[in-house]
Amino acid sequence: MKNALIVASLLISSVSMAAPKAQWVTVDAEVFAKVQTKLGKSYKSLHKGNGAIAMQLTAKEVEVLSETIHDELHRCGGFMGHESYDEAVQAINMQGETHFAKHAKFDNYTIENQSIVAPMVAQVNELSIRQMIEKLTNFHTRHYKSESGVKSSEFIRDTWADLSKHRSDVTVELVKHKNWPQASIVMTIEGSEFPNDIVIIGGHADSIVSGMFGGGSPSSRSPGADDNASGIATITETIRIAMENGFKPKKTVQFMGYAAEEVGLLGSKDIATSYKKEGKSVVGVIQFDMTLNKGTRDMDIVMMSDFTNKAQNEFLGRLIDEYVKVPWGYSKCGYGCSDHASWTSNGYPASMPFESTMGDINGKIHTVNDTLATAGGDASHSAKFAKLALAFIVELGN
Repeated sequence: MKNALIVASLLISSVSMAAPKAQWVTVDAEVFAKVQTKLGKSYKSLHKGNGAIAMQLTAKEVEVLSETIHDELHRCGGFMGHESYDEAVQAINMQGETHFAKHAKFDNYTIENQSIVAPMVAQVNELSIRQMIEKLTNFHTRHYKSESGVKSSEFIRDTWADLSKHRSDVTVELVKHKNWPQASIVMTIEGSEFPNDIVIIGGHADSIVSGMFGGGSPSSRSPGADDNASGIATITETIRIAMENGFKPKKTVQFMGYAAEEVGLLGSKDIATSYKKEGKSVVGVIQFDMTLNKGTRDMDIVMMSDFTNKAQNEFLGRLIDEYVKVPWGYSKCGYGCSDHASWTSNGYPASMPFESTMGDINGKIHTVNDTLATAGGDASHSAKFAKLALAFIVELGN
């Protein structure tokens, strides 16, 4: 298929291709325009395609990029990090919505496991989710380069392992990354009939503060209650109920807590890229990034429609109608807004059910005020996402 794609390349005048601590990133045109003005740089050349642009930034400039996206565009995420120019170009080639729609397949699944799902959904416990959020926010920060970020991932690993300790068909492991200390967490329930088909529920395990609150420093206080202790707590509640009910899927189900999402989706990119290289069959992915704060009056669950799989989004809507029974709708979050984009760019069907529209995003994220109290004081909104997660792993896993 002939693409309108053009290789994206730009050289920052003060940073050479071989400059130490430089990083390739891909962004969309709106982000590029903002950060170009913010950095006050002049660029020698600019090529773009599929709505994305590749650029090379220093580590400090990546911090400015992240702060600009959050503070001025009011987005979560908004860029993807890459180890090389070629990798950035490949991501642009794959990330195009037209390309993805033609190559990522999501089957027309039926909803037929009501007798299993309904009792599990009824067991979702707001207090259980809230307590996990509190435990995660007790870490000074979960920054991907901090000691407490390392410890927080180990805590998540240990929590998931304890919930599944009675199951010989379940493994929980830390996935190490070569360029930073924080590990990702992967829990696997091996499929009983189709173990090579994989269903994934993920959320990022790191937290960060920006701007005047610390500029992304590994030592700055970063509670990250909504972003993204809430997503990890939602996944943990899903695991708790699945384990207590002896859930044994026909397909393999994996739960993931990704490291280093806040600096370009780095942990999920490592994992998704390795799955693609190994030829693994991932039949569906959903990302829980912020579930705590109900920001939109007339919608409880908001599906991001851009850079996601349309058929899977519609399936999730049917699951919400059947099991969660709350109003839902669509919004857009832009290029590279969370870890689902890593799976999208590797050709897998991915979705991101979110807590609000992007226009109503929680203004406390990436600050020291991203706490349970500022998001309402309880996890009742997150409970809706745990119900959706349970429905997803049972209906898709079987």
